[in-house]
Amino acid sequence: MPAATPIGHAWRTLSVVSLASVLTGLGGSAMNVALPEIARHTQAGATAAGWILLGFQLTTTVLMVVFGRLADLFGRRRLYLIGLATYTVAALLAGLAPNAWVIVAMRVVQAAGAAMLLTNSAALVSDAFPRERLGEGMGVYVASFSIAGLIGPTLGGVLADGLGWRWVFWFNVPIGVICLVWGGIVLRRTVPDNRDRGLDLPGSLLVLITLGGLLLALSEFTRLGWGHPVVLAGLVCFAAGLPLFVARERRAAHPVVDLGLFRDRAFTFGTLASFLNAVARMGMVFLVALYFQAVRGDDPVQAGLKVLPLAVAAMTASVASGFLQRLMSARALAVAGASVTTCGLVVMLVVMSSTMPYAAAATGLVLIGLGSGVFMPSNTTAILDGLPSARLGIVNAMRLMLQNTGNVVGTGLVLSIITAPLPAALHERVFAGTLSHLNGGAVEQLVTGYRWALAAMATVSVLTVLACLGRRRAT
Repeated sequence: MPAATPIGHAWRTLSVVSLASVLTGLGGSAMNVALPEIARHTQAGATAAGWILLGFQLTTTVLMVVFGRLADLFGRRRLYLIGLATYTVAALLAGLAPNAWVIVAMRVVQAAGAAMLLTNSAALVSDAFPRERLGEGMGVYVASFSIAGLIGPTLGGVLADGLGWRWVFWFNVPIGVICLVWGGIVLRRTVPDNRDRGLDLPGSLLVLITLGGLLLALSEFTRLGWGHPVVLAGLVCFAAGLPLFVARERRAAHPVVDLGLFRDRAFTFGTLASFLNAVARMGMVFLVALYFQAVRGDDPVQAGLKVLPLAVAAMTASVASGFLQRLMSARALAVAGASVTTCGLVVMLVVMSSTMPYAAAATGLVLIGLGSGVFMPSNTTAILDGLPSARLGIVNAMRLMLQNTGNVVGTGLVLSIITAPLPAALHERVFAGTLSHLNGGAVEQLVTGYRWALAAMATVSVLTVLACLGRRRAT
């Protein structure tokens, strides 16, 4: 039947995007649980251990808008396949790394590949699906990250504990190769819009300098202090680069970031909600997995199993959200999802202690998972729905840039706050997951840090709800 062809292609495109999303999501969620094991075996200090996570997130974020623009110019298929190849090769090399700082370097290369994938994923789905079915496609796409979150923590624990930390990277290789071959078969070549072929190289460079400087300063100021040269350099890059960037983009013939989009209040509130939601929930899997290792003395496998309720709930809610969009608007669902996430964070804050009952923790994790699973596809659909194909890449990249900036800020915030009550000499024991072996009040100090972090995350989640309500009124 002729009518089946477009939707059949849409679901095949979704299968490629979802498989690649599982690949990148598995890498991140497995790393959250396996990081203490990697830190122990590579003798990584607190700085190197933190940058295994932060280096990936920072690099992905600063490259988002650049790759979004390149995708609109030269084709999403080409950039997507290059991203898959880059991510897979970097994973192979990370597993061969002789020390922690080489792992950080390979994670940066992986991040470049991930940026190419993430920038194009939602745009490929939005381009392939008809408007009336977009909610379903977006729900399944976001659910693929939840599947990775479901499998990743346990997989990371099993690989690190059973086969060794190198396999936390090497398992990506066969999945990456399969995805690359399938993507080469399924994804269609598209003809870019020749009316808008310019590339703003000075603007792209200013994005890297300005955003990179800000994220560097935000992720390091608590550990190093505001007066440290690294933090000061990051702030100087941001302060000097931002006005230059705005001035450049206002007069550029082909701006890398279309500042005019922010005149649309609905778009502004939608991307702000995406940023705030990422800050509020990003560190949750890592936070809880580290809690059970550093506070309760669990091994990586046990810790990975205990964070599964969040991923199961998120996966279920993501799939359901597409069908719920037939009954409610995407904007209304985004408000509901952000509200449920806030309730889950408040539950975690109330029950947090060194003897926290697991049933109470699981309740909080399920609420956070349900809320995030509903919010993410609904908010993405609300932002991208109705855009012309030639603008999908850059608009999605701007959404992801702000979301990933939230990821970096959230991760840096969590890492900084939870260790703030502890002496600096004990920070490495936190990341190695061995703090519970010590006598004295170190564990209780860490639990205090957890309470501070959860209070901050719950506050930011309330702001997410307000941003979603502001977008509904603007619309």
